[in-house]
Amino acid sequence: MEPTASSVIADLVDVVRAMTSDPENRVPHLAFQPDSLSAHPILPIEACESAYYLRIQAKDHPGVLAQVASILSERGINIESIMQKEVEEHDGLVPMILLTHRVLEQHINDAIAALEALAGVVGPVVRIRVEHLN
Repeated sequence: MEPTASSVIADLVDVVRAMTSDPENRVPHLAFQPDSLSAHPILPIEACESAYYLRIQAKDHPGVLAQVASILSERGINIESIMQKEVEEHDGLVPMILLTHRVLEQHINDAIAALEALAGVVGPVVRIRVEHLN
């Protein structure tokens, strides 16, 4: 009833405005003039900056955590928090979960490649970008 009638009247007003106004002064469909558009460069993903969640499956050996921290440190990656869980009974691996501070994607890519090359790390490193919305 009322919302539908209001919508129909608004549409009619828009049609009449479009018919009676000067074509040069009409409000375009997207609410901006096409000649005011400008191309913005799109950054390659390696140049984007984000915080990261990393999950690493590691062998339960002394020094593996120190190697992980060293690899991240060498690439300028600060660790916000780290959690090492109990050894999983069926495979003897220790899940390590890390949250990093903001870092360039290229740096995290390099670090993940180095982490996956470690003898103490089993399988791929799981990575999730973390966005903090204010």
